[in-house]
Amino acid sequence: MTAFRASCCLGAVLLSAAAVADLGDPLPGLAPDDAARFEAGKEEFSAAESVEEGLGPVFNEASCVACHRGPGDAVGGTNQRLETRFGRYRTDGTFDPLTELGGSLLQDHGIGSFNGVEFLGEVVPADAVTAQRRTTPLFGLGMVDATPTSTFLGLALIQAILHPSTAGTPSVVTDPTTNRLALGKFGWKAQVPSLFVFSGDAYLNEMGITNPIFPDESCPGGDCSLLAANPAPGLNDDGEGVEKFNDFMTLLAPPPRGHRDFYTEYGNVVAASIGCLDCHTQTLRTGSNAVAALDQVAYHPFSDFLLHDMGSLGDGITQNRATGKLMRTQPLWGLRTQERLLHDGRASSIVEAIRAHHGQGRAARREFESLNAFDRFTLLAFLNSL
Repeated sequence: MTAFRASCCLGAVLLSAAAVADLGDPLPGLAPDDAARFEAGKEEFSAAESVEEGLGPVFNEASCVACHRGPGDAVGGTNQRLETRFGRYRTDGTFDPLTELGGSLLQDHGIGSFNGVEFLGEVVPADAVTAQRRTTPLFGLGMVDATPTSTFLGLALIQAILHPSTAGTPSVVTDPTTNRLALGKFGWKAQVPSLFVFSGDAYLNEMGITNPIFPDESCPGGDCSLLAANPAPGLNDDGEGVEKFNDFMTLLAPPPRGHRDFYTEYGNVVAASIGCLDCHTQTLRTGSNAVAALDQVAYHPFSDFLLHDMGSLGDGITQNRATGKLMRTQPLWGLRTQERLLHDGRASSIVEAIRAHHGQGRAARREFESLNAFDRFTLLAFLNSL
């Protein structure tokens, strides 16, 4: 049994202090200054942008919380909103994101009539490849951001040695803040290297707010000439909003575990034995951090944050080096709070999601189907405790 599988055996399940926080709460034990940064970030995260502040001219929602709320009123979660990515495959097999037509992200709202131009939501070209992607919860992602790159590269190396048929691939991206190569960890394609970049990217691409990381406005439907009528040209955010979004997400606690008993802990062992935890890595540890709540802390995301070939379960969209079949391992923490599963929300149950696994996930799916009734019961009890 590998070290990563052994970490999930009975008696080895770790309970971090952060597990006692409720959904949407800050990390426990924050210093007063950090707690104040969290609250200021939460306020900015929840605020709706206006056209005068730079909203649009095409956008998806006017605030972060419009997508990232739930379950209930928990700020930082998800309401399961689906967004659309699109593109086209060239004759040589390469992917064209159709930037000249507004791709690859569809902005489905427009700000209306300004300066003689009617800004409408974008439409998908008739012959484009499309994919739906769920808005994902943000709980605990500050701990992922605080984890050394070497941890994820080490996971990829160990997987390549011990489980080559299901080994993950690190997502290599360009960090726009440094113009250097970096490890992508966030987004369905692990296309974003940090929460800071994630904040700037969402500000521009989801709300149309230009900022120091992404200063260039999105051209509506790919037609940059329309920007001459943009009612709020220039830099919409001086960087303060991006910083506050980053503070909120960085200091947001991970989701708490649900009820645990003998059956859930036995199911944890079953999950390891059939290979689920080869990709859904149970325990990671943050590196050194100035925030005590993020300093050398063990946490349990149930993801390696690497790319895996998911075969027909891939979304067909290429971003950076993540081709159409490659998807980042989705964290399983908070699984019990999700009504829809998989990147496009096609699955309404855990069993349905497992049975949709393809590509490198096929072996675990076959193992699941071969489980006896008791082992399957305990495995599902474990997954429903996450």
